[in-house]
Amino acid sequence: MITVSCIIPAHNEAGRIGRVLDVVQNHPLLLEIIVVDDGSGDNTAQVAQGRGIRVISLPENRGKSYAVAEGIAVATGSHLLMLDADLVGLNDDDITALIRPVMQHQADVTISLRRNSPWFWRFIGLDYISGERVFARGLVAKHLGEIRRLPHFGLEVWINQRWIAAGFRLQVIRWQGVISPYKAAKIGRWRGLQADISMMRDIFRTISLRESVRQIICLKRKIRA
Repeated sequence: MITVSCIIPAHNEAGRIGRVLDVVQNHPLLLEIIVVDDGSGDNTAQVAQGRGIRVISLPENRGKSYAVAEGIAVATGSHLLMLDADLVGLNDDDITALIRPVMQHQADVTISLRRNSPWFWRFIGLDYISGERVFARGLVAKHLGEIRRLPHFGLEVWINQRWIAAGFRLQVIRWQGVISPYKAAKIGRWRGLQADISMMRDIFRTISLRESVRQIICLKRKIRA
């Protein structure tokens, strides 16, 4: 039987995470919701705790990879749903669409393609670094030490490596009504640009540019209609 634990890493998302929690906290396909407050300077943790959701609070900002590892460490579901805390326009059907292909054994893993994903990702039909995905917990549960040592935003491409090695069948779920706010809109143009550069640096500290291209090609080949 497939059961799904939802892990939401969050850093300074007090003004946005409530919208996401509204959708997931009573979703019938989710066994549990785990919010990992990654050293926020606002009341992100309190927003989640006020809804009766399990919260892990990190004393300092350790980055997304570390935060998700902490969530995986306590998750009890057979599968994981990774979800960003700042999504806009998310609804119950979006969550169902991401989980159902795995639950019905139509695919081994799923990944979202948001409405405002970069143009090229939408053109090729794959956002290979999307933060919203479903996969078996067993794929990563034995590697938490390694995940904690990854660069802050190296997790998604690290997971891709495991998917490709396992030959998993992939289904891309187009979230036509969902966007992820650009960093510039959240923290200002200059700081947002710095954050984007830092994220790309983390990705290419985890894998090379050549490996990044290989991942895209390999994942495209695994997409099921």
